[in-house]
Amino acid sequence: MVGFSKPQNTAGSAAPAIAIGCFVAFGGILFGYDTGTIGGILATRYWLNLFSTGYTVKDPTTGQFLPAITASQSAEIVSLLSAGTFFGALGSAHVADWVGRRYGLIFSCFVFTIGVILQTAATAIPLFVAGRFFAGFGVGLLSATIPLYQSETAPKWIRGAIVGCYQWAITIGLFLAAIVDNSTSTRNDTGSYRIPIAIQFAWAIILVGGMLLLPETPRFLIRKGRKEKAAKSLSRLRRLPVDHPAVVEELAEILANHEYELSLGKATYLDCFKGTLGKRLATGCLLQALQQLTGVNFIFYYGTSFFTTRGIAAPFITTVITVAGVGSTLDSDVANKAFVAFICIYIFFFASTWGPLAWVVTGEIYPLKARAKCLSMATASNWLLNWAIAYATPYLVNAGPGNANLQAKVFYIWGSFCTICAFFVYTMIYETKGLSLEQVDEMYAKVPHAWNSTGFVPTVSFQEVQQQVGLEGRKQSLANAEAAASRRKSDAPGLGRDMEEKV
Repeated sequence: MVGFSKPQNTAGSAAPAIAIGCFVAFGGILFGYDTGTIGGILATRYWLNLFSTGYTVKDPTTGQFLPAITASQSAEIVSLLSAGTFFGALGSAHVADWVGRRYGLIFSCFVFTIGVILQTAATAIPLFVAGRFFAGFGVGLLSATIPLYQSETAPKWIRGAIVGCYQWAITIGLFLAAIVDNSTSTRNDTGSYRIPIAIQFAWAIILVGGMLLLPETPRFLIRKGRKEKAAKSLSRLRRLPVDHPAVVEELAEILANHEYELSLGKATYLDCFKGTLGKRLATGCLLQALQQLTGVNFIFYYGTSFFTTRGIAAPFITTVITVAGVGSTLDSDVANKAFVAFICIYIFFFASTWGPLAWVVTGEIYPLKARAKCLSMATASNWLLNWAIAYATPYLVNAGPGNANLQAKVFYIWGSFCTICAFFVYTMIYETKGLSLEQVDEMYAKVPHAWNSTGFVPTVSFQEVQQQVGLEGRKQSLANAEAAASRRKSDAPGLGRDMEEKV
């Protein structure tokens, strides 16, 4: 999926698009930090003393009964963020298609900020939970819109790496959350939880400030019929004059592809479940769901509490180490050292494979007319499973009446799903490396099985279909339209040779 060498004879510079895509990935820090900070807060002694409603647990080291929260309260607090993100992801399609990808990201930050304000001000669980929901709604909007913006602005040869930066930023956010939690965990005042939460204002301000300066995506502007603005946006992204042949060619292909899609009718939510589009939607939804079922967020949400129950020394520092993916030399027994080391390996391989590539694939496989809708539903699948895991984990792992008390055995569940992931990738994931988003559409129309996709070579130019066949051809299937265009070329040998040289 990822390429790093600019192809020969590629006009212009990819530097602006790469810089813009990497900056937009900064939203992943906001996403990751918000996800990662709650685990440390739930283990902070001052927070537990303040927010406990009377439930106590026995400290294994001192034998004293200390204020705590119940498994149901823990599940509610952690999972409400995921519930908010689920609804935010579903709503992202309307926002991104209405105000645009750029202003959609800005709007997401304002919603997120409302949640941060409520959490910072809270001194009891109800307000804290409300803040978690609003913050989650903003994160859900962001999580679907960021890869959408990146995939629509990046050159095809570097698109995978740019979208993959999103997961890298998420991991940085998780790491920063672990560091801040560790730094404030011993405070005996409201700063123990308000400082980690309030830091999120900075991430939102940085992202909003940058988005005010960045361009809207050319594909969204084409979708809205603003061809001149689309040309200026693409010119800025490729660092070429508006009238440069490379800009004119790329814009014409985007426009022709969009007109071909519209000739087949606008995509409703129901249409997203039909035909090859339904297959693509199923691929994205299952991919995002399986990303969660690898179990990695178990560590990010409950790692600190889980390490404490296993008797691991310095659980906050252990969380920092596991997020960083580095081996452990903590002062604990050999079994716990090995346990932490294997978790580090587990997180390392997630962060370099399923973490970024799930976002890369879902950002690339949908046609323009349905891209926002499909991507929002795929992202919502991620957050639905995120919520389910966040809510169920305390009942699966913890001891006590009504709980499964699996403890570390919960990793057998995650391992089983990792095996399913390998089979899913072979049978469902198409290879999109080196293809434009329009050529990905062609591949899905022509290649019936994912395992045959590596040998696909694009042959359709949507401009050619438009020029050779006209409006009637665009109402046909892609295969029929291509065949009709080929017949027209064979009837006009000179024109056919010109088109072949162009393609």
